[in-house]
Parts: sequence; C-alpha cells; structure tokens
Amino acid sequence: MTRPVRARRTILAVPGSSDRFITKSRQMDVDAVFLDLEDAVAPPVKEASRQRIVDALNDPQGWQAPTVTYRVNDWSTPWTTMDVVEVVSGAGAHVDCIVLPKVTDADQVKALDLVLTQAEQAAGLPVGRIGLELQIEEARGLLHVVEIAAASPRTESLVYGPGDWMASMGMQTLNVGSQPPGYAGDAFHHVQMQMLVAARAHGLQAIDGPFVGIRDLDGFRTSAMSSAALGYDGKWVLHPSQVEAGNEIYTPPAENVERARRIVEEYRHATAEAGGAVGAIVVDDEMVDGAGLAVARATLAKIGARV
Repeated sequence: MTRPVRARRTILAVPGSSDRFITKSRQMDVDAVFLDLEDAVAPPVKEASRQRIVDALNDPQGWQAPTVTYRVNDWSTPWTTMDVVEVVSGAGAHVDCIVLPKVTDADQVKALDLVLTQAEQAAGLPVGRIGLELQIEEARGLLHVVEIAAASPRTESLVYGPGDWMASMGMQTLNVGSQPPGYAGDAFHHVQMQMLVAARAHGLQAIDGPFVGIRDLDGFRTSAMSSAALGYDGKWVLHPSQVEAGNEIYTPPAENVERARRIVEEYRHATAEAGGAVGAIVVDDEMVDGAGLAVARATLAKIGARV
C-alpha cells in the first residue's frame, strides 16, 4: 500500500489517561495528535487508558487535526501487544498511525507490523492502512537506524526522542530538548543528522522531539529552528503556546511553495513529449533539472501537497 503524504509540522502529545486533555486536543490547530499510552500514562492506569482512547477515537466529534495516532508502550514492557490489539480492534478505523517508542532494532518493527496485520485482519480493516512512526531514543536505536527505517513498508516517519536519548548518553542537564551547558556546539546534531539521512534514504519524514520548557518560547523556537534548518519536517509540541511557533517554523515560506509548484508543473510539461521531452528547464532565471525537481517536491511534501 502506498503511504499517504501527511503534513507533520506540529504533533501534539496527549495523555491517553486524561479526558480533559483529550477534549482540549480536539480543537488544536496542529497537523497531528497522538494519544499516549506510554510515558504520559502511569502504570496502574495503562490498561484502562486503552478503552479511554478507544472511546475517544469513536467519538463522532473527531479532531481538527487531519492525522490522529496513538503511542503504544515499548517492547520491553508487558503491554505492547494488547495496546495494539485492543485499540485497533475497538477503533482501528479512526487510527492513522501507531507510534512505537524506544526502537532499538529492526526486529521490533517487524514484530509490531505482524501484530498490527493480525489486528487489522481481525477488525476487518484493510491490511497496511495503519502506518508506523518509530522513535529513536537511545544508542542502540541509532546504531541500527538504517535497518529500522527499512524494516516495514508501513513506516512513515522517524521521531527523535530527546529525553531518553539525553539520559542514555548521560548528558548533564534535566531540561529535555535543551542544549546541555558546557558544550560549545550542538549536542544533538549527530543523532539528528544520522536519523535524517536514514529517513530520507527510505522516503520517510523526520520529526524532532519535544521541548519541555512550555513557558520558554524562545528556547522552543531555537530548538525548532535548528532541526527545521537541517530539513526536519516537524516537531512534537506539549502545550498550546508552542503550536503557532511550530507551524510557522516548519512551514516553507509562501514564495518557496509557489515557486515549487511552478517548477513541478513546468518540469512536468517540459519533460513530456508534447513539451519537447527536455531534461532541464529555466524557471525564474535558474536552471532546473531532476535534482531541482526533487527539491521542489520535497518542499511541497512539507505542507502535505501531493506531487
């Protein structure tokens, strides 16, 4: 199944155990929401939260966000399989993707794909409709990120998890998403660039993780602008105060979008037989060939445009 192109500039994290936060999330101006069964849900209420998520997904009120996902617990816990089976069997028709945290190797992705396939079959859903988003959060995951990115045709994005990454590296700070004091460079550049390369090599989106300082909008903007400059497609947000800035930072400038549309259309015409079947054209006094076309298409993909 061909994966859909989805805008993921801002992805709102929503505790699956909280009716109040679920209700508030429905009208948020974000590209996606994920209902969490993992870090935001305490162990005693994880199983009960599955049904809360099922009920929320089946509520006809729906979400303003065009993409709705949920995060299961990782494979080191006793909850992963039933997180998939219960939610997909109860409300799989309303789930766009499942987020798998703390991915350390390709086998974990393949296992989730198999369980999800059986859950879809049991629920009478088209096999392969529900996509995967894979979080890289520790050293083993980064070492195997290329194999992880290639492990399932369901995968739509790789997601950087800064909190667990910082913990696994022993970084000397408690402010998740912030640069550790004392290091002159960007402490996250290596992991983010490796993830980005793996994602792009397999046609996936790359998503930056959260910045937990919800009152530190300048810090959020600095974090988001750094990953956006690398080429990341979006970022998780934890609070309404971060949404507007995130949407702005990960949205290509309007003039770039318009120019990208012109490039795609003019190149499509020029390469067709009716247009002369040429391989390079001039748009706005600049030469455009296949590489330029790829850049234009990547720009349009960031806003969810089909190209």
